Amino acid sequence: MKRQFWHILVLSLVLAFCANTGAAQSDTTAAHPKKVSLITFYPGNEVFEVFGHSEILLSDSTGNYYINYGVFDFNSPGFVTRYIMGETDYLCAVMPPELDGGIKEGRKMVKQELNLSPEQAQKVWAMLALNVLPANREYRYRHFSDNCSTRPRDVIETAMGRELDYSHSGYADGNTLREVMSHYTRNYPWEQFGIDLALGAACDTVISARTHTFVPIYLMHALDSITVTVDGKTMPLVSKTSVVNPGSDDGIVAAPTPWYLTPLFFALLLLAITVAIVVMERRRGVVCRWYETVFFLVAGLSGCLIFFIEFISTHEAVMPNYNILWLNPLLLLLAILPWIKKGARLLRCVHYVNLALIGTMVVVWLTGLQAANVAFYPIVASSLLFSLSRVVIKKN
Repeated sequence: MKRQFWHILVLSLVLAFCANTGAAQSDTTAAHPKKVSLITFYPGNEVFEVFGHSEILLSDSTGNYYINYGVFDFNSPGFVTRYIMGETDYLCAVMPPELDGGIKEGRKMVKQELNLSPEQAQKVWAMLALNVLPANREYRYRHFSDNCSTRPRDVIETAMGRELDYSHSGYADGNTLREVMSHYTRNYPWEQFGIDLALGAACDTVISARTHTFVPIYLMHALDSITVTVDGKTMPLVSKTSVVNPGSDDGIVAAPTPWYLTPLFFALLLLAITVAIVVMERRRGVVCRWYETVFFLVAGLSGCLIFFIEFISTHEAVMPNYNILWLNPLLLLLAILPWIKKGARLLRCVHYVNLALIGTMVVVWLTGLQAANVAFYPIVASSLLFSLSRVVIKKN
């Protein structure tokens, strides 16, 4: 790790020197033209590689410099705790190819050379030379608005002095953030299940063509649709596209998850067990408290997690999260009260509250305020069935 740090630090200083030299000497740009390219990695096989990755390649006679805004260290002190809190601090670094873990056999990698004027290219070099310095390299990562894809986009736009026109990209078709993400997690149903639990209604609003570019592949295709004016001539922003590392357009993602290992299968199995137990209880006139306790204990703890993510963490697009209606800390009472003799009346009240909250959640889904993962329905049905049966059995 130390060797990598010194390697990156030396490259950062070299890049800063080259950029400053080019800015100070007007003839340097002509003698050593600076080029800017966007490097796009297709999806990889790690969880954090599912959406792909973007880098900026700076090239001149002194060498090639890959600028990576997606550097992080799992082993840094408190990384997991800070990540849960939403304190997702990433680094901007110069990454030599031999240290870039994103380059893998079969993972497609595309290079797009950009048509920038010498002055615009110099601006990109100067901005990135500042960004990779130790004092400036850390930034607060945001999954949708400030990541390894949006940062290169913003650098290019800043150098050009204007926001690019993405109207011809074909992305303004009514997609939502959740729909875009679900395309890339289609082989990872558990990851999508977690995303749908944690992220709220903000993910279900229609996004602009520019917002689509939070995904590297979308940014790559969007740049292909953009034209710019250089020295009075209109030309494509991308002058040349080449495949640096061959591979499939699907990347090297995992194979589809078997149906019997998906969240939907286990949710349906849970519903089937719940129906069987409720039927048994109705026939025998008894209550199976242990199953009820386990079910609502897990549901209540999950509700505590959603409450934490929504109201305490600083993650993006987590508020409002209407999943708190059917998964909330109140459900812990339904796990505890059946074992307390004097808690019958309170237990009954909490079941009524749970029924009301589930009814509200159904309205949210029907009105489209927030989309649901298909596996949510059997789980909600199980909770609904439990509360209904407890109210009916108590009456009888």
